Amino acid sequence: MKILFLAIISIALSVTAQFSLKAGMSEEGVRAALAQNYSLRTLWDVLRNRYIFGGFLLYGLGAVAWLGVLSKWDVSKAYPLVGLGFVFTVGVGYLLGEQVTLPRVIGVALICAGVFVVGKS
Repeated sequence: MKILFLAIISIALSVTAQFSLKAGMSEEGVRAALAQNYSLRTLWDVLRNRYIFGGFLLYGLGAVAWLGVLSKWDVSKAYPLVGLGFVFTVGVGYLLGEQVTLPRVIGVALICAGVFVVGKS
């Protein structure tokens, strides 16, 4: 149960990282940097954005948590849980005003069914 909690923490960190990266990429300063010719300066301007930096930091923390999961479970058991990230992402996206269509919900339900089947094996 402790490892399942750690897996969910890792997945939640990754989902949070996605929304942080999206927020950063939507900021005017980053858009302006990307409108210029790409260079090391462009990369620097993008990476020093607080949301982008935070997103990468959250991904790193999620990866560290995931290492704990992999130390106890087989990859074939652990990795399907990453599908739960789709559930969290759609839920958070909906709460943030993103359009969540019926086909998207059905797709996430199918992913959940697959995670359930693998979890029972």
